[in-house]
Amino acid sequence: MENKALKNRKILIVEDDLSSRLYLNKILEKTGAILLNSGDGKEAVEMVYKNPDIDIILMDIQLPVMDGYAAAKKIREIGKSTILIAQTAYGLSDDMEKILASGFDDYVVKPILSDQLITKLSGYFSK
Repeated sequence: MENKALKNRKILIVEDDLSSRLYLNKILEKTGAILLNSGDGKEAVEMVYKNPDIDIILMDIQLPVMDGYAAAKKIREIGKSTILIAQTAYGLSDDMEKILASGFDDYVVKPILSDQLITKLSGYFSK
């Protein structure tokens, strides 16, 4: 199920839970995207420095070492305008406002459904 909008796009998956990270990789590898992985926010920030051509960052909020909010802030401080999407288990409007105010462009609520994720990510490139 190759996806023209995501083919060869570089996506960084930031997720500390191994099974969740494997699940997201399984969904996105079918699109032809180039996938990078990180297990914490600090490592994610370092990967952004090393890979300035990252198109999308799909970041969990609850991360060890540096949480998603702090990592998003650091990524924005270095002037990175990469599409930054939060993964959250919380769907409350207060949480969503905090996510968007923290520098994220968008969010997905867990459990993440494959079709919805691909549609959301593709939408950024099919405009």
